[in-house]
Amino acid sequence: MSTQIDLVPVKPTTAIVGEADTETARRRDPGVWLRMLGNDRVAAAAATVLALVFLVAIFGPMLVGDLATDIDLDNSNQAPFTLAHGWANILGTDPLGRSMLARLIVASRTTLSVAVPAVVISAVIGSMIGMWAGFHRGWRETVAMRVADVIMSFPSLLLAVVVLYVFSPSAANIILVLAITRIPVYLRTARAESAELQSRVFVDAARTFGAGASSIIMRHVVPIVLPTLLTVATLDFCYVMLAESSLSFLGIGIQPPDISWGLMVSQGRTYLHTAWWLSFFPGLAIVITTVSATILAAWARIATDPGQRWRLTVPQKRLSRFAGAAKRLS
Repeated sequence: MSTQIDLVPVKPTTAIVGEADTETARRRDPGVWLRMLGNDRVAAAAATVLALVFLVAIFGPMLVGDLATDIDLDNSNQAPFTLAHGWANILGTDPLGRSMLARLIVASRTTLSVAVPAVVISAVIGSMIGMWAGFHRGWRETVAMRVADVIMSFPSLLLAVVVLYVFSPSAANIILVLAITRIPVYLRTARAESAELQSRVFVDAARTFGAGASSIIMRHVVPIVLPTLLTVATLDFCYVMLAESSLSFLGIGIQPPDISWGLMVSQGRTYLHTAWWLSFFPGLAIVITTVSATILAAWARIATDPGQRWRLTVPQKRLSRFAGAAKRLS
């Protein structure tokens, strides 16, 4: 009696590896992220606004020239939305007759030149220390966490006020103090992620093949932790920008003749009843920028989560149609 055995064809190992490499390359393709961003219209609008703000901050001051500093007392406190005095005064003028539009453009560079370096410095230092401490554990983790607890025991804005009151207020001092106070945010996040990853199977396999701790952190831990840290950095950018605006509003931040959005709000508060636009437009710029960054951070959190990413692969119209059909069926 003969027994017939059905043989199931199995894909070669090279084919499986090739498919895995193709999937990895697809996820790293910038076009995939752009398509997911395009499927979320709100996030796409927020990204467009942020890109416009950064472009204005980079190239705007070169285009407006001296319009932000030209004094014209005959046109002081001109109301906005009138073209009688030229396009530069479309948003009105300040008490010295200077263009509000030009000053907003110049102030955007100052505000971002403080917020971006502070976030980058705190993110790099805090993330590296956190991943190093979480991967090695032991006394390294204990020391790093106790230092973070000491820094976080002081309110960051209050610490910045004290430091800037003792030392001279300047952009460099503001960047330094805000960067130091925000380091624990990245340190604690990176430490938690790295401590969880250091016991994974792929990390044990890398150790078995003789990879050092630094190599494992850079090649295996950083790519996994990076999306979370970028999301935290996007949210922290909002906090740092608001903190700089608050310090400038209190008079211990950016000092004249430099100008920032927070300083413009502070300078216009005495004219709120007679020239509301002096504080309104810089405050509106702060709100629009921070809200756009918050929306983009929420999108990035979903885009980097494998369990939620599918929501961004379907256009919103089709997704709402599926939700309506599911509701009717239920």
